[in-house]
Amino acid sequence: MRIVLVGPPGAGKGTQAAFLAQNLSIPHISTGDLFRANISQQTELGKLAKSYMDAGNLVPDEVTIGMAKDRMEQSDAEGGFLLDGFPRNVSQAEALDEMLHSEGMKLDAVLDLEVPEEEVVKRIAGRRICRNDSAHVFHVSYKAPKKEGVCDVCGGELYQRDDDSEETVRKRLEVYHTQTEPIIDYYKAQGLVVTISALGKVEDVTGRAMEALNREDDAA
Repeated sequence: MRIVLVGPPGAGKGTQAAFLAQNLSIPHISTGDLFRANISQQTELGKLAKSYMDAGNLVPDEVTIGMAKDRMEQSDAEGGFLLDGFPRNVSQAEALDEMLHSEGMKLDAVLDLEVPEEEVVKRIAGRRICRNDSAHVFHVSYKAPKKEGVCDVCGGELYQRDDDSEETVRKRLEVYHTQTEPIIDYYKAQGLVVTISALGKVEDVTGRAMEALNREDDAA
C-alpha cells in the first residue's frame, strides 16, 4: 500500500507510522529522517537544504520533493510506503501525484489522525524531559514522576523544552491549520481520506488504523 499519514502535531504520527509500517511490511518515510540523512551524507540536496536552514530560512518545496522522490525510488519502496511529514502542503501533494502518475502508480489511502486541539496542547505542553538523558520522558498528566520535577530513573532535573510551551504549540497548530490541513480537502476530493480518532492507547489507535486501511484495501 502507498499511504500518506496526516494529523496535527501531538497526534502521535511518528509512533503510529512505525507500528503501521511494520504491520504492513512497508518502509516508513519520515521527512525528518530524510533531512537528517541527506545532510549527514552531504548529498547535493542535503547541502542545499542545510544552506537554507543555516540562514534561518524555510527549505523550498522543490528540495523536500527531491529528497522524497529519491527515497521513494529506492528498492525497498517498490511494494509501497508510508509517508510521514510529506506532503506538508497542497503544492507538495500535487507534486507527489505527478511523481506517482509518471511511474503508473497512485496513493491507496490518506490516513487522517484526528485529535481535538486542546488535547494536542495538553499532550505536548505536559511533556517533561530529563536534563541528564533526553530518552527519559515524563508527562504531568499521563506519566507523572514520583517526585515533581525529578527523573524517576536517574534523579536528574525534569524540564519543559521551549518548543513544548503552550504558546509555541498553539503557533505550530496555526501553521498546521494554514499549510497542512488543506491537503485533507485536496485528498478528500480524490476519495482517499480515512479519518480515525487518535485518542486512547497507542495499540488501540493502531488497531483502528489497520481496520480502516484494510477496508480501503478491500474496497480497492
